[in-house]
Amino acid sequence: MTINIAIAVPNWRTELPNLTARLVVLREPIAQDLGALVDLLSGPDATRFGIEDVDTEVGVQRLIERAVRERTTGQSFTYAMTTGTSRAPVGLIQVRRLDPAFEVGEWECTVAPASRGTGVFVEAVRLVGSFAFDSVGARRLETRVLLQNGRANTALRKLGAVQEGILRRSVRRHGEYVDQVLWSLLKEDWGERWISTAPRVH
Repeated sequence: MTINIAIAVPNWRTELPNLTARLVVLREPIAQDLGALVDLLSGPDATRFGIEDVDTEVGVQRLIERAVRERTTGQSFTYAMTTGTSRAPVGLIQVRRLDPAFEVGEWECTVAPASRGTGVFVEAVRLVGSFAFDSVGARRLETRVLLQNGRANTALRKLGAVQEGILRRSVRRHGEYVDQVLWSLLKEDWGERWISTAPRVH
């Protein structure tokens, strides 16, 4: 007689799993992250994540609350990036659905200046991409990066992202409209970039 034992894995809408790799641990942002996230999002080149007052505690508190609310409705999921040396977030990454089935998602990311060039960004994107393609069911992820952000554009190219075009004067920064680069990642092209995000059974 064959006995099949099913291990219950929480739906990500109910509980967002922690994702772990060599350099980073990704977890949902919590209220205790408020101060660190205000500092992170106050940077002149930080992503705004759809809020105007990112440099205030009120604005960032709304972002934390919205992350939970939109995750439970399946609209988006948000991860705080932490490293082994600190529990305080050194980055934030969010993926929003662009269609009802979440087959296509748009992601935004920001990393603290001190953590740039350390491999944290690439590892976090590999974790989130693997999670989105495997657990969420996405088939395409896209992102927009400021044209003048050479470091981020180079990192995306190394990740295998495809540059699809230049969005002219598409976002306002410091009172001026600037260009963005549109990048895409496809599930079928993810290949060797997969990192297992399945729960470990001990």
